[in-house]
Amino acid sequence: MEIRTEEEMVSSSPIHKVNFSTPPRTFGMLLKKRMKETIFPDDPIQQFRNELSFSKRVIKILTYFVPIFEWLPNYTFNLLKSDLLAGISIASLAIPQGISYAKLANVPPINGLYSSFVPPLVYAIFGSSKHIAVGTMATCSLLISSIIGEKVSPIEDPTLYLHLVFTATFIAGVFQTAMGFLRLGILMDFLSHSTITGFMGGTATIIILQQLKGVFGVIHFTTKTDVVSVVRALIAHRHEWRCESAVLGIIFLAFLQFTKYLKQKKPKLFWVSAVAPMLVVVTGCIFAYFAHAEKHGIQTVAHIGRGINPLSLKHLNFDSRYISVSLKAGLITGIISLASGISIGRSFAIKEYDHIDGNKEMIAFGFMNIVGSLTSCFLTTGTFSNTAVNFNAGCKTAMSNVVMAICMLLTLLLLAPLFRFTPLVALSSIIISAMLGLIDYKKAYHLFKTDKFDFLICTAAFFGVSFISMDIGLMLSVGLAILRSLLYVARPATCKLGNMPNSTLYRDVQQYPEAKGIPGFLILQLGSPIYFANCGYIRERILRWLRDEQDNYVVNILLDLGGVTAIDINGVETLEEIHKALLEKGIKMSLVNPRLEVLEKFTLTKFTEEFGQENVFLSIDEAIESNKFAQV
Repeated sequence: MEIRTEEEMVSSSPIHKVNFSTPPRTFGMLLKKRMKETIFPDDPIQQFRNELSFSKRVIKILTYFVPIFEWLPNYTFNLLKSDLLAGISIASLAIPQGISYAKLANVPPINGLYSSFVPPLVYAIFGSSKHIAVGTMATCSLLISSIIGEKVSPIEDPTLYLHLVFTATFIAGVFQTAMGFLRLGILMDFLSHSTITGFMGGTATIIILQQLKGVFGVIHFTTKTDVVSVVRALIAHRHEWRCESAVLGIIFLAFLQFTKYLKQKKPKLFWVSAVAPMLVVVTGCIFAYFAHAEKHGIQTVAHIGRGINPLSLKHLNFDSRYISVSLKAGLITGIISLASGISIGRSFAIKEYDHIDGNKEMIAFGFMNIVGSLTSCFLTTGTFSNTAVNFNAGCKTAMSNVVMAICMLLTLLLLAPLFRFTPLVALSSIIISAMLGLIDYKKAYHLFKTDKFDFLICTAAFFGVSFISMDIGLMLSVGLAILRSLLYVARPATCKLGNMPNSTLYRDVQQYPEAKGIPGFLILQLGSPIYFANCGYIRERILRWLRDEQDNYVVNILLDLGGVTAIDINGVETLEEIHKALLEKGIKMSLVNPRLEVLEKFTLTKFTEEFGQENVFLSIDEAIESNKFAQV
């Protein structure tokens, strides 16, 4: 075997130097690139620029932004048969939900039915998901009632209260649309699964407790939402309890829970659970009519008139005395409904190996709520129960929402007055049954077993919502999530690398004990953007690594920058300080595999002129070989 010297080995494998000749991109180029990625990440104009005619380009761009033009031209009768069944199924669920959640939001029941007519039509045009079914949401309904109710009483001034609900819905829609056009879906990431689990669980708990008012037939109650106030109010008015109402509520609730159990055991019978709320309402109406329920202390829904959605543009109230409460309700419910709707859509899309564009969904939800606020609707989004029924019924396109809207139209024109006999205890039972499914104790236990900080975020949301208020609980949880993110950012991971035996791979020596260090070299990997918030920590950590190696004779430090996606002026100055400190100790520093953004910053700050372009390498192997040769 031929034995070669180290110098011959180095000379036989050329060192590839990093290219500094390409001029850095200008600020205008970077701004244009980032704006294009933000607003047009798929670049539809560029994508369709090579079409033969201008009209075809317009059609392609139109189908990109308005998804109905993509699937409607290819719609067939076979698809309609599937969507027809799905649409009727979700309509049977949407009618009792609309009335129930209108009660939860303290708005007239008819507005709940309105909210299941116009918004689904708008979503069918602009929505990108074929599974999402649109409807009102219990959590947002209670949020609206809680926030606006603090300023204006729905009992003392119901007209002003309703107008502020329309205004909050309009603000939520504008906010959602703006987020979609600016592609700011990143803001939704601050609502982690832990936050949503705790928030939904806490909200479900207080909603269940509040609905005991309807179950027991209590007339006077508190407007506060925390557990302590609700329980105190319930006990304080125990003289108003009606056993007839309680018995009826228990029967309805037991029936609803049985249908859910049946659905779990036999998934093909999902339709039983879907029509169960409607059966409860119909049965309750028949019972209330023939038994004269109100004479026995069983309250019923007020009069509901016929007719489709009246315009409410003139009812939007931007008075300076109330705009702050409308803004608060609109922004909070807008964020919650977006996070919930998009996550639901993605969950069901994954089941069919499909994908939905979250930013398009934001635009669809936004348009839906803007138009809804102008047509006497309150806030709507994609709901889990409706979407699950839609999915299980075999929906093929968003046409199922159109079918649901048509069913709701017939209800508004022909059947709405009949629902005036609906017992409030029936609506309370429907809400309680729906809310029991939102308390995900299994998920909370999983968080406790796997990640204590995530469990803390979850419990902060749960107890904050349950015992303080919904907005405070949400802010506590989001604050903890942001704090955790800041800790990750301010204390980025760094590790010492070693060479894996018989390979050119370099891995974390703590994770792979068999990885061995190279004599005379300290190889460190940085895995985070370097900027003002963490550059001090990175400097201290590198010098600490060097102190830990005092027993070994280190003459070269290699910094692997492959994971550093960006660097600011503070980061560059930190590297300069480290370089000078190492030079005083007689130690040479080399950089490995810097990314384009980092190289551009090095060039603009003239860091490489002082540091030396020859000390920047493409790989750890090349840096080691070059420095070994230099030592020789």
